[in-house]
Amino acid sequence: MIDWSNATVSGHQELGLKPEELQKSKCVLGFIPVIYYSALLCVGVPVNILTAVALSRLASRTKKALYYYLLAVTGSDILSQLFIIFVGFLLETAVFHRDVPELLLHSVSAAEFAANHASIWSTVPLTVDRYVALCHPLLHRQISYPARTRKIIAGVLLLSLTSGVPFFWWSDMWRNSHPPTALDTVLIWTHVTIIYFLPCSIFLVLNSLIIHTLRVRQRQQPCQEERGPQRRLGKTTAMLLAITSVFSVLWAPRTAVVIYHLYVSSVHRDWRVHLAYDLSNMLAMLNTAVNFFLYCFVSKPFRSAVRDVVLLRGGPLYPHRAMPQQQAPNNASISSLYSGNNKRPQRDSTPLSPRRARKPS
Repeated sequence: MIDWSNATVSGHQELGLKPEELQKSKCVLGFIPVIYYSALLCVGVPVNILTAVALSRLASRTKKALYYYLLAVTGSDILSQLFIIFVGFLLETAVFHRDVPELLLHSVSAAEFAANHASIWSTVPLTVDRYVALCHPLLHRQISYPARTRKIIAGVLLLSLTSGVPFFWWSDMWRNSHPPTALDTVLIWTHVTIIYFLPCSIFLVLNSLIIHTLRVRQRQQPCQEERGPQRRLGKTTAMLLAITSVFSVLWAPRTAVVIYHLYVSSVHRDWRVHLAYDLSNMLAMLNTAVNFFLYCFVSKPFRSAVRDVVLLRGGPLYPHRAMPQQQAPNNASISSLYSGNNKRPQRDSTPLSPRRARKPS
């Protein structure tokens, strides 16, 4: 990022490149990436920790699958910030200029990809859960409960971490001047499929089905009966659409640049590709720090939970007393919205609102 070439000495000798040709791939942004990633880390880690604490409180109170999935997304974002931004971009690139043992370099690369996959794929079961809850509420009542949710999250995280192992052999785009090998091609296409094409396809299909179901339901239900429930459905759906849409937009440039690097021009040969790769990485990593602000914008209960954490106010938790009256609503998440009861207080009409425990006699 400062003023070094992205090619190895052996690569220079193999291609017979002149010194002036090697200067093309220098980072034209100078210290801007270092400043950007440092600021992103200083903001992203604290807000994600705050998000994790607030979501933990809400999950303990309500036992809803939604909060467990959001908590998994937040934890994966923290791992991505530590491994990718702090270790990868700041320590290896800016401080050590990748002058570290090759074994350590490849090990960190595998950890970075594992954290990256976990951050992205933690959103997939959240999308599936929202689809089942909205489109198949009776099935959601049977299959969605905290124990199963935790097993699904553990399985997704385990598979995501395991998927990072093959990227131990990932070719360093910043230094290697040789053309991509067959292994490089396989790893790059595997990478873009795992982190973008496959999850985005799932988001597109399920979100389209959710929106279609809501529109059909809106036309079928009387306006007065729908007015109360639609507010809860709208907020939950809006949050899901915001999370998946922001991810799709922020990661699209990096995916395009990686494929362009593979088939057209490498980062080493063209400074413009180097610049595009820098900017696309900066956009992609921004995705690890924006969910907190999306939750705050959509959810009043989440804002209240954050305020309690900041003010060091420990709200009362009644998991055992709330379980009998919450068993059906929490397992079905939103299936109770179709009961037609529109006289519920406004504070309980948001999707992230914990139910109040029954008053003691």
